[in-house]
Amino acid sequence: MSPRLLWVVFVLISIAAFVEGNRSIGERCSPNDLRGLNSFKAGIQMDTSGRLVRWVGDSCCKWEGIVCDNTTGRVTELHLPGFISSDEFLFQSQMKGCLSPSITLLTSLEVIDLGGLAGLTGNIPPSIGFHIPKLRKLYLYGNNLTGAIPESIGKLSKLEELVLHENRLSESLPPCLGRLKNLRILHLYSNQFFGIIPDSFTNLTNLVKLDLHGNSLTGQIPDRVGQLQVLEGLDLSDNLLSGKIPSSLTNLTAISVMYLDTNYLEGPIPFPSSSGEMPSLGFLRLHNNRLTGNISPSFGFLVSLQRVSLANNNLGGSIPPTFGNLIALTELYLGGNRVSGQIPKSISKLSRLIVLNISHNLIQGPLPHEMSSLQNLQILDLSFNRINLSTIPQWLAELPSLSRIFFAGCGIQGKIPEFLQTTPSPIQELDLSANHLTGTIPAWLGSLSQLYLLNLSRNSLVSNIPDSITRLHDLGVLDLHSNNLTGTINQVFDIGHRFPDGSLTYIDLSDNSFTGGIEQIGTGTQCGIQFLNLSHNYLVGRLPSTIDRLASMRSLDLSYNMLSSDLPEALADVSLLETLKLQGNRFAGKIPYGFLKLRKLKNLDLSHNLLVGEIPEGKPLIDFPESSYSGNRGLCGKPLAPCKL
Repeated sequence: MSPRLLWVVFVLISIAAFVEGNRSIGERCSPNDLRGLNSFKAGIQMDTSGRLVRWVGDSCCKWEGIVCDNTTGRVTELHLPGFISSDEFLFQSQMKGCLSPSITLLTSLEVIDLGGLAGLTGNIPPSIGFHIPKLRKLYLYGNNLTGAIPESIGKLSKLEELVLHENRLSESLPPCLGRLKNLRILHLYSNQFFGIIPDSFTNLTNLVKLDLHGNSLTGQIPDRVGQLQVLEGLDLSDNLLSGKIPSSLTNLTAISVMYLDTNYLEGPIPFPSSSGEMPSLGFLRLHNNRLTGNISPSFGFLVSLQRVSLANNNLGGSIPPTFGNLIALTELYLGGNRVSGQIPKSISKLSRLIVLNISHNLIQGPLPHEMSSLQNLQILDLSFNRINLSTIPQWLAELPSLSRIFFAGCGIQGKIPEFLQTTPSPIQELDLSANHLTGTIPAWLGSLSQLYLLNLSRNSLVSNIPDSITRLHDLGVLDLHSNNLTGTINQVFDIGHRFPDGSLTYIDLSDNSFTGGIEQIGTGTQCGIQFLNLSHNYLVGRLPSTIDRLASMRSLDLSYNMLSSDLPEALADVSLLETLKLQGNRFAGKIPYGFLKLRKLKNLDLSHNLLVGEIPEGKPLIDFPESSYSGNRGLCGKPLAPCKL
């Protein structure tokens, strides 16, 4: 054979060997990888996706959810998320079982995605940082994992994304996480972490998103948080953080979302101090804290703001006219502070404003007519200020988008203005409570076909409830308490007759002078009612057995009326009841034995009736104090005195 021919044969043999070698790499599986994957599979008792049942043989690189390196044949990615999407379908799968620590045998892993498997329990393997040094992404969110974040995670120097939210992880946050210099995303929210935010977190200078909300973290926000120069999203809300807001936050030039609400933060708002700071900040939440001081005029420098909530603090002073510079603003929440003065005319420049809530402050009138230019305003809440409107300005009812009006405690006098029936945008929520309204409830309210909430409580309205109210098929909340209304309450329960699939859930007609209609309870399809208060009226008659149709009822208050007859056994079938108040009536007979089925009952008052006999012995009835049964001369048994033989 010639030398050239020998060379050709050698080349062909080498190519064949190379191809066969690559084929065997693709078909074989590293023994450690195979053992680790099979151990993971063995820890899972249920997999609704059916992926693990197809993990058979030893060619693990062909298994669903597995990605291998073409050269080494080692497993580099494990993808078994709970949420499965494709061009054809979306599917939320479940796995039930325990996360096997043997997953650390897959030492070449770069990505672990086991997120959204709500039934996955166990701990994050303590040795994960020692055995998987190439790991870049770790997704274990939305599971049922417990225990601490292992210290060894601090050795994963290549880690870019650590996503562990919505588990039951606990203990303190390990300072070693501050060594993960390549980390871009850190999501630890909705767990049970406590203790301080380690100062070492401020060393994570590549961090883009930091979300720790919904834990029990204490202490102060680290002063050097401003070193996170590329941070775009910061959420520390719903914790137990205290102290002042660090002034270094003004150095976060890339920040667009900042949520520090629902903590115990105090002192003034330290940002911005000058123009150009935090130029991308679009979403800011500082509500539910203990912040003090005035709202600085420099707030107007935050020209990218779209939504801002400073509600429920102790902020004072006036609304700075510079708020008119926030031309991108769509939602502004300032309620629950001590803000005073008048609403600045410059607010008319906020042409994109959709929500304006300044309730529970010290704002004074009059309202600037310039507000009539807020063409996109949908929700306006000025409740409980010192505005003393006397009347609702007609221009306000001409705003083209306004559909939710909250003017409680604004000093409005006289009748409910008729122009509210012809607003350009149908009214969906109307709260005129705690004013000085007089006259009748107008029949035209029944023409507000999209009305969901109607609150006219704490006024001086007289007459009956108009029949037209039965046309409000979308009505969900009806509050007319503390007026001088008379007649029957039939109309309210007739809504259930006319619209069986209606949304009525909350009814308060207490503190009026209604006399009839109690027999209508439950006669319609009113199964959605959860709260019903008819107390302090003059209702007569007996409680109908149809009350058991109120299957969703959680609170029922019929106290201080003139209701009589026996307590209906059917009331025991309203199994979700948590509050039952029937005191101050003329109910007679025995307490039905079926009341023992009201297992969710937390508040009970049957006092000052004409009840007799032994209180049914058992929970929850024996758990209530004597005052729940007092004033019934014929009652005996626990918690009252024993019955006489």
